[in-house]
Amino acid sequence: MEEYSKSLSSHEKALEIEQKTLPSNYPSLARSYNNIGLVSNKMGEYSKALSLYEKAFKIYQKTLAPNHPNSATLYNNIGLVYGSIGQYSKQLSFYEKALRIWQKTLHSNHPSLATSYNNMGSVYEKMGEYSKALSFYEKALEIRHKTLPSNHPDLANSCSNIGMVYYNTKDYSKALSYFERALDIWQRTLPPTHPNIETVKWNIEIVKKKSREISDK
Repeated sequence: MEEYSKSLSSHEKALEIEQKTLPSNYPSLARSYNNIGLVSNKMGEYSKALSLYEKAFKIYQKTLAPNHPNSATLYNNIGLVYGSIGQYSKQLSFYEKALRIWQKTLHSNHPSLATSYNNMGSVYEKMGEYSKALSFYEKALEIRHKTLPSNHPDLANSCSNIGMVYYNTKDYSKALSYFERALDIWQRTLPPTHPNIETVKWNIEIVKKKSREISDK
């Protein structure tokens, strides 16, 4: 519901109780630090979020196996913070740590892997490394094709992401194809006025315009 101050208040009350009643390295404390970190990142309090994630990580180091999925989730969340402040190389580093754990602990078509590949693709796209971005986006799409219904919004999200890479590399015919696939799925699953539909329609018009400009030359 994006009521972050109320969310923060509840998480902090939970943490206060846990700090009074649990050992200092109890995993529930790490979970509360992680939860407060997530809200802090949403509220733009990035240094606070990183500090809380560090506290959570110290507990996980003492209580969990090195490749525990909770550590991967924490790495991913730290990456989100660095992405919020535009430090993409650090963001990528933490996403890579998360991905290595998930690759070791999850089956090859697990949805979390698709999310991880998608996140990696997003960072590479922001860094202008479009071939790497495309590779990771395609991995995410492959998993989602195998595991999700044909009208699932995540499939549309993957198609839209790939379309944007092709747009940025001026391959307008492929960009149009993927944007139209995204539009088809979103029109079957979202209200007509949803922002995703409006955005992809705009992208389609832009791509068509670019294609016409090329053909007119």
